[in-house]
Amino acid sequence: MSVEKIMVVDDDALGREYLCETLKRGGYEVIGVGNGQQAISRISKEDFDLIFLDMKMPGMDGMEALEKVKGISQETVVILMTAYGTIESAVEAMRKGAYDYIIKPFSPDQIELLISRVNERQKLIAENKYWRSASGTDEKSEPVYGKNSKMAQIYEQLKKIAQSKASVLIQGESGTGKELVARAIHYFSPRCDKPFIRVNCAALAESLLESELFGHERGAYTGAVAKRVGRFELANEGTLLLDEISEISPNIQAKLLRVLEEEEFERVGGEKTIKIDVRIVATTNRDLTKEIQKGTFREDLFYRLNVVPIHLPPLRERREDIPLLIKSYLKKYSSENNSCVKSIAKDAMDYLCQYNWPGNVRELKNIIQRAVVMGSSEDLELSSFTSLLDTRKVEHRTIGNDSVSIKNNGQSIEDAEKELIFTTLEKTGGNKTKAAELLKITTRTLRNKLNKYNIEDKNSVEGDVFSHIE
Repeated sequence: MSVEKIMVVDDDALGREYLCETLKRGGYEVIGVGNGQQAISRISKEDFDLIFLDMKMPGMDGMEALEKVKGISQETVVILMTAYGTIESAVEAMRKGAYDYIIKPFSPDQIELLISRVNERQKLIAENKYWRSASGTDEKSEPVYGKNSKMAQIYEQLKKIAQSKASVLIQGESGTGKELVARAIHYFSPRCDKPFIRVNCAALAESLLESELFGHERGAYTGAVAKRVGRFELANEGTLLLDEISEISPNIQAKLLRVLEEEEFERVGGEKTIKIDVRIVATTNRDLTKEIQKGTFREDLFYRLNVVPIHLPPLRERREDIPLLIKSYLKKYSSENNSCVKSIAKDAMDYLCQYNWPGNVRELKNIIQRAVVMGSSEDLELSSFTSLLDTRKVEHRTIGNDSVSIKNNGQSIEDAEKELIFTTLEKTGGNKTKAAELLKITTRTLRNKLNKYNIEDKNSVEGDVFSHIE
């Protein structure tokens, strides 16, 4: 959330006016008041992003005003203004919640630098809130951790992608976390304090979807008894998520293409052209290139959407993440349900790691939740899962006289080696010496390969959490 609305609190009229004018020239909305009582009165009725507060004022001084401001709104950033003689008091105020202090007299450049630092701080707070939410502390979000190199690469790219306005197309099977990635792009972007609007394109008929996206005027069609604002208008200056974009009709595709090209549209039944500034993120579980070949999806729209492509791998291609996910969900649902379940038996863990998870992370989450709710002992046993999952979808990966099976669509030598090492460490309980013996390599060679593939032994695997993508 960036700074937009600022209050200046100073009994020195000249100093107050100087700072207010400086801030207004910077494009900020500014309110100036002459004492602490006036400031508290305004803050109790209005929201301010930032307050410049003078330390020495008659009546209510800066320290008392600071405490009252923080009592009303912990979110509001306060910067103390002070003369040299009161720096110690300003430092004490910072301990009580002030963000920083600035010494009078100050220049416009100093003010702008301070505000830029506040903006960086607010963005970090927004990111931290988002990832705390995504890591499972918010009931609306689900935790997903990972060690997989593809997921690591996606996570590293998100912040860079977020800084542009370019359209993003997120492809992946159902349950891989496309919406969470879309939200991450929004929360990492300069638009993070603007709307994030989602439209499920697969859930509505063509006539309803058109009205949902673009809105309609009163009387546009039977049943349109009042004007309606569409999702594009609601998302103005923010991000619009078009979920399952492959399901929209050719007619809607044509209208959507025009919006992407010209950044304008008309409501259904309307004549007024509405200009908008919206960042588009689209998701699909289909291969749109095949849909283009079949004639069901416009090629020109595909290129407009696919400026920045992201492909989320299915869970069966990131098996090294499964133990982390299981332990995370186990902890989450045990706590939520006040369950006696605390851990999972090794054979049960092995079984779940070998399952192919056609429903991906969403299926894994539901299975763990169900097992925890129905569990009657501290350990989840293998029997807790065999009745819930299709045993035909278990990929048998064993060490010794057997072999690690190769994926049907092929697999690189490096990926196969990485999977073999990870599976061997699982079998040996993280004992590198035993794992090296089974793999017929030296312990030193094994350690080098662990570093190369960023693999930790099973006993410390929980320590490497870098991603929250569902």
